[in-house]
Amino acid sequence: MSAVIPDHSPAEKKLRPARTNATRQKLFDASMELIGQRGAAGVTVDEIAAAAGVSKGTVYYNFGSKSDLIEQLLRHGVDILKARLLSAAGDTGAAGNVGSAGDAGADPLAAMEEMIGQAMDFMADYPSFARLWVSENWRTPSVWRDTFAVLRSELLAVIGDAIESVAAVYPVDTSISRGSLETAIFGACFVVGLDRQTYNPERSRDQSVAAIMAIMRGYVVK
Repeated sequence: MSAVIPDHSPAEKKLRPARTNATRQKLFDASMELIGQRGAAGVTVDEIAAAAGVSKGTVYYNFGSKSDLIEQLLRHGVDILKARLLSAAGDTGAAGNVGSAGDAGADPLAAMEEMIGQAMDFMADYPSFARLWVSENWRTPSVWRDTFAVLRSELLAVIGDAIESVAAVYPVDTSISRGSLETAIFGACFVVGLDRQTYNPERSRDQSVAAIMAIMRGYVVK
């Protein structure tokens, strides 16, 4: 028997959390594969549900609409990436609590290098997410513009805290805008990671990390 899609009033059409993380991960994996092939606009809820092995009714019950589904999957992907970055920084809490990037006495530059490595691993694991992020983030107008703004600020906050940790230990070039530095590293992670997956698979992870770290090392005064 096919699932019945409930008839909700406008006030009830808010994002609903997925019943389980497993369901959300299935939908994330399925949608990223399909979106990677045809783009977000070319994929239907039916196709995502079928690829994930769940009913269309389950998708609508948990998310409400295709737009809401993509919005929540963007959040899911950023949560995965942010958890990896914070783990590399030695922090399991909020971005604002990264502090000194790990155990006392740890080299914050080494922590930053590990964070960038984690970002490269994420791009390798989820290249379609990186493509969706790059293609939709600066699209005008975009259905998910506000969502991107929130998620982008969360990731920049993690990077910003790691930069702050470096500045607390090393002499740095104060003429460089901290916000611009955050953005440069953030953008480089997506572009270098995606370029490696799409055009230059022969480049190693370490080569990609070293290229991005050159930005950070240029911030430190020798």
